[in-house]
Amino acid sequence: MFSAFWGVVAFFGVLIFASGGSAHSPRFDLAFTGAGIAFIVTLVIAAMLSMSYKDNAAHLGKGSGVNLSSAKRPSHGYGGPGPQTPPSTPRSADSSNPDGETP
Repeated sequence: MFSAFWGVVAFFGVLIFASGGSAHSPRFDLAFTGAGIAFIVTLVIAAMLSMSYKDNAAHLGKGSGVNLSSAKRPSHGYGGPGPQTPPSTPRSADSSNPDGETP
């Protein structure tokens, strides 16, 4: 019935708007074509939606779930508060030469 309703709506819509005004004769050929296309498209969409419906498994509605606690968890280093001081890099024995070699 859903597809038939949209087919009828498309039929009258195309019949009214495809004629180009009241001075011209109505275009029944285009109206039937539009109604058929609307009927088939809505029928296919409704069939695809009905085939894709699937109930959840019974075990998914039971148990305590995962991550239900609102307690603070430690950050993994992605956007969380990190150390306030930048890490220091080890310096070589001779700080005047960055390569650590003796001249």
